[in-house]
Amino acid sequence: MGNWLMSLLSDWKDRFTPYKGWIGELKNPEVLKADAMAGLTVALVLIPQSMAYAQLAGLPAYIGLYASFLPVMIAALFGSSRQLGTGPVAVVSLMSAAAMQPFAAQGVPVETIIIYSALLALMIGVFQLSLGLLRMGVLVDFLSHPVVVGFTNAGALIIATSQVPKLFGLGVKADQFEHSYEFWWATLISLPDTKLTTLSIGAFALLTLIVLKKYAPRLPGVLITVAVTTLLSWVVDYKGLGGSVIGTIPEGLPSFSLPVVEMSFQTFSSLAMTAAVIGLIGFVEAISIAKAMASQTRQRLSANQELVGQGLANIASGVFSGYAVSGSFSRSAVNFAAGAMTGFSSVVTGALVALTLLFLTPLLYHLPQATLAAVIIMAVVNLIKIAPIKHAWKVEPHDGIVAVVTFVATLAFAPHLDKGILLGVVLSLGLFLYRTMSPNLVEVARDVDGTMRDAKAHNLKTSDTVAVYRFDGDLYFANTGYMEGKLLNNVAQKPSLKVLVLDMESIDQVDSTGEEMLEKLSDRLKSAGIEFYIARVKFRVYEAFQRSGLARHIGEDRFFRERKYALNHAKELLGDAIDIEPFRTYMPLESK
Repeated sequence: MGNWLMSLLSDWKDRFTPYKGWIGELKNPEVLKADAMAGLTVALVLIPQSMAYAQLAGLPAYIGLYASFLPVMIAALFGSSRQLGTGPVAVVSLMSAAAMQPFAAQGVPVETIIIYSALLALMIGVFQLSLGLLRMGVLVDFLSHPVVVGFTNAGALIIATSQVPKLFGLGVKADQFEHSYEFWWATLISLPDTKLTTLSIGAFALLTLIVLKKYAPRLPGVLITVAVTTLLSWVVDYKGLGGSVIGTIPEGLPSFSLPVVEMSFQTFSSLAMTAAVIGLIGFVEAISIAKAMASQTRQRLSANQELVGQGLANIASGVFSGYAVSGSFSRSAVNFAAGAMTGFSSVVTGALVALTLLFLTPLLYHLPQATLAAVIIMAVVNLIKIAPIKHAWKVEPHDGIVAVVTFVATLAFAPHLDKGILLGVVLSLGLFLYRTMSPNLVEVARDVDGTMRDAKAHNLKTSDTVAVYRFDGDLYFANTGYMEGKLLNNVAQKPSLKVLVLDMESIDQVDSTGEEMLEKLSDRLKSAGIEFYIARVKFRVYEAFQRSGLARHIGEDRFFRERKYALNHAKELLGDAIDIEPFRTYMPLESK
């Protein structure tokens, strides 16, 4: 216990100094220049995107800038990925908005919603940091790929449709409704009230983004679109024509303040549960991007270290009036393509956002809301991918079912997105349990290539007096009954059986239920006059059998490193009373 604690404390020390791995490289002018240019490029994308995502989260646009200042720097300094671009992202913003929806529906003022959102970010940060420090990054593996794919596709559709009213100039707001389908219906019946001025500038922004992405992908399309539409809005007096603009953005950097607000224990616990779900989803998104880039750069990546970086970033966002952040697919790709070599590129990005908050906010006054809606729509369109769902179905139909159910459930439960995710997780775990309840138990014999294979599948002759069975899977409470029943049924079909060999090479773990079943099976076979041997058991499993006394009960001389040793032993013991030729030479079934 003491050694583990000392190891953990030493690990914590390293967790807060990962930047030492790259900070020395900044002495190289080429590295410094590359990071500075990459940081500038990402900032040009981040500034307009962060404002758009803040509005997606149901917050004023400037909150997105607050979340793009210190959190971006801190995630780079304390994370393990050198190119991961952290900040406001679409899916986490949508989930944050969903968490705030009950408060907005109760008429809670925007100022209080801002505090709730900051508190949520703080909770997410504490949760992620705790997981990282306790080396519990493996928890994210409970969010299987099919669950993430189904949720991401549904989330992208929800995000895109949530921007339609802003694009058409409608007065419908998502937080006015209990369920998303009510919002979609209200939007549909409100389409006759479309404001042509708003639709025109929104369509122009959307078209500009599409054209620039297709024909000039290297240019900062988002920044160009924002600049052009803002200038156009100022020239034609878009606000005076009834259009909606960003308006006044407070100048200056956010100050430190703990997000303290009165709430019931029930509300706090509900928010904490939501924070855990968002923390896991946000981290899955971040680590997926980081892994993709690390595979190309061959740089070291640590899931636990990344949890520390993302956790500290969210804590910083929470105490400096921001909201939940995560790793961004698009900005990380821009950062990587721009040649970022260390985390310093993100430090440059955060510094440029700070300069924007200090000196450039008046320039954003006339930015149309419809432009930000177009930016969000373009950002999430790439998240809608049907191919991964089809692929999952081809690999394992159960995975396809999980992806489709998660997709449908997320849409049905929206804006309560956590319910769709939890249903997907429960279903994926349930189907996994169902698959492992009936793993393969096959009788093997010698094939033409010299290996021992499934006799039934390869049409091989077996012995009436000796049977070798291979069990493909762990032996635990859910499948012990299946294994015992199938073995005994097979034994019943061989009335002359004198030796049964159980090949346990594929069994990595045996729980107490499985151990008890093996003990009873041994006793039943013994009472029936059948020799019971176990072959190729893994050392850790055998150690467990020694601790429990099973090895002594069965007989330690009945455990063999190889199946052939068990067969030879049986032959020496029983002689001509048994036939082991099907295990020595290839004997096709037709030769009977």
